[in-house]
Amino acid sequence: MNVLVQSGRLLPATVLALACVADGPRGTAAERSSASANRAAEQSDAWPVFRGNAACTGVAHGTLPEKPAVVWKKTFKDGGFDATAAIVEGVVYVGSFDGNLYALDLANGDEKWKFHTELGFKAAPAVRDGMLFIGDVDGKFYAIDVRDGKEKWSVTTGAEINTGANFYRDKVLCTSQDGSLYCLTPGDGTLAWKYSIDNMLQCSPTVVENRGFLAGCDGKLHIVDLDEGQAVSTVDIGDPTLSTPAAAGDLVYFGTQGGRFLAIDWRQAKTAWKYEPKRSQPLLSSAALSDGLAVFGGKDRSVHALDIKDGSETWAFRTHAAIDSSPVVVGGRVYVGGGDGRLYALDLKTGEKAWEYEAGGHFPASPAVAHGRLVIGNDAGDLYCFGEK
Repeated sequence: MNVLVQSGRLLPATVLALACVADGPRGTAAERSSASANRAAEQSDAWPVFRGNAACTGVAHGTLPEKPAVVWKKTFKDGGFDATAAIVEGVVYVGSFDGNLYALDLANGDEKWKFHTELGFKAAPAVRDGMLFIGDVDGKFYAIDVRDGKEKWSVTTGAEINTGANFYRDKVLCTSQDGSLYCLTPGDGTLAWKYSIDNMLQCSPTVVENRGFLAGCDGKLHIVDLDEGQAVSTVDIGDPTLSTPAAAGDLVYFGTQGGRFLAIDWRQAKTAWKYEPKRSQPLLSSAALSDGLAVFGGKDRSVHALDIKDGSETWAFRTHAAIDSSPVVVGGRVYVGGGDGRLYALDLKTGEKAWEYEAGGHFPASPAVAHGRLVIGNDAGDLYCFGEK
């Protein structure tokens, strides 16, 4: 496959950087310096990638009020939102079906700039070093300057991109429905390596140490060496998978199209446990990991919380429609959007409903939480910002 690249330039590193890198003295002095900044950035109050951090745990480091209020709402009549937003330094970045990627002021929703493509965006933006990285429905992957929304470079993949990018050391990673994981140089889009499977990839890449995790539509979990771009091992998971793995310790957690939820020991390349609900329905929702629980939604109209040690169900919360949105943990609460047009806040320990907001539409996108605000869009084209009124 040909990869088309336009020239660009590398911006200096800042503490906006987010990457999950190997511990220890590996790499150049510049890489070690970047690693230190990256680890500090992972603890900052920002939401720079799809699931909040490189390990895709879906945990926010900030706070929200007990009863979040709508701070602002913007309606895009020609659009809808599958894409989860990124929030960095008081700016919301989000792609829409109307063909535009928007940069909005987190304080009031005012537009700073927009970047237009023909077919629009389903993928979440990823922000690092003053650059935004995002793929579109046409299979093009862009690097955009966050200051003015100008394109620096782009590469063309072989199919739609509906997944968020991630970072490893000084590289940016993206997956495409052409079945490939691309490792690119952020400065100019040069291809460092490409790892391909025999089916589609519809998960974002998850990064721990120097390993990448890909749950594929080929029914396998792929464990990839991110320095070499080669497979370390694969684990048969039986079903196609569209959710993004979440990683904690030696285990990665994700649900499948067959309705099963799995914990895979990635060091030993074997299944640690699996959970099969009574009402088996596809699981598109990616899990959030916090306080010993894996929390995810399902087509069975429920939010589930499992013990990460053995997969036993701690609680389940029943809603009125399927849950495709991926939950986010903020403090002691789980926030998730529903197919019933409601945004829920659930107690992390018990699953009891603490708060809800009825917005209408359907929430396929997931919450992004930073700076005391929660941002989420629905398929009706409404983008909400919640926080302290």
